[in-house]
Amino acid sequence: MDKLTIQQRIYTIRGQRVMLDFDLAYLYGVETAQLKRQVRRNIERFEGDDFMFEVTWGELSRCQIGSLNTGRGGNIKYLPYAFTELGVAMLSGVLRSPTAIAVNRDIMRAFVAFRHIAMSALPESYAELKAEIQAVKDEMNDILADQNDINESTRAQLDAISQALAELQSCHRVERQPRRRIGFIQDETEQQ
Repeated sequence: MDKLTIQQRIYTIRGQRVMLDFDLAYLYGVETAQLKRQVRRNIERFEGDDFMFEVTWGELSRCQIGSLNTGRGGNIKYLPYAFTELGVAMLSGVLRSPTAIAVNRDIMRAFVAFRHIAMSALPESYAELKAEIQAVKDEMNDILADQNDINESTRAQLDAISQALAELQSCHRVERQPRRRIGFIQDETEQQ
C-alpha cells in the first residue's frame, strides 16, 4: 500500500489523528460491517477515547467525508468509528490476515511519519511565533500606555478650559437692558 494513500486517509478529529473504520476496512480488504463486528466482539480492547470513538455527524461533515455520493450504497448510513494510533495497533490483534498485518505496518509507519513531521517543524516555528507574539504584546502595551497618558493630559486640559470658561462667565455678567423692537410698529414709549 502506498504511504501517501494512507496519509490521505488520516484525519484530525477531536484533536487526535485518526483513521475511520470504512477507510481501514478498505485498506485491510474486508467489509466495513465485518470490521465493526470484530471490534464489537473485542470491545474490551478498545475501551476509552484514546483507542476508538464514534464520530458525530457534525465532525463527519467538518472532515468533508459526509458528502453525498451518487449510486446505490455509496453513502454513509451509520456513524463510523474513528481509530487512533493505539486503536489501529489494537486492530492488528483482532484482524489476523496477512493483508491486515502488512497494511497495519504501513499505517503505523504513516502515523510515525506524521509525528516526526510535527515534532521536527514545531520547535523552530514555535519559538519564532512565541517571540512575535511577545513583540506584539509589548507594542500594544506601549500604545495603551501612551493612550492613557494622552487621555489624562487631555482630561486635565479640558478641566482647565471648563474652569476658565466658568470664571469668565461669572466676571462678565452683562446686565440686560430692554431692547428696541424690530419692525415698523413702535411702542408708544419709544415714539415719544
